[in-house]
Amino acid sequence: MVWFYFLITLATFAVMEAVTWLTHKYVMHGFLWYLHEDHHQPTGGFFEKNDAFFLIFAIPSFLSILLGAMNQNYYSISIGAGVALYGAAYFLVHEIIIHQRFKLFTRSDNKYIKAIRWAHKMHHKHLNKEEGESFGMLLVAKKYWDKVKRDEALQKNRL
Repeated sequence: MVWFYFLITLATFAVMEAVTWLTHKYVMHGFLWYLHEDHHQPTGGFFEKNDAFFLIFAIPSFLSILLGAMNQNYYSISIGAGVALYGAAYFLVHEIIIHQRFKLFTRSDNKYIKAIRWAHKMHHKHLNKEEGESFGMLLVAKKYWDKVKRDEALQKNRL
């Protein structure tokens, strides 16, 4: 039965990409833009109002795990764990790899990392909440992969 709860955790992790896309497009670039705006127009500090979204996602995850543990509800624990794992992946990819708030992985030849950085760069070219693109976090659209392939081919031809 443990494998079933593990599958629930993985399914929740996968669903979180869609939740993130929808939240980013319709909430962060919508009625909660005032919290997200400083992420597109940095003020220079280490912390941003945008960091509040960490709590918006972390609190339900924590409560799901806590209340599930208190009531021996392994479904709840599994869902909370899936959200928490997605949060950890988000932190690694968005805060460390893309924005480099912590100076780790500053250089990479990995195609996925190049594609995700390019997609995020295209997202940030829009300074206002309108006309955005690339609202997801882990899945990268084909056009960004194609851009990385073109860049690598140009680089190869220069050598």
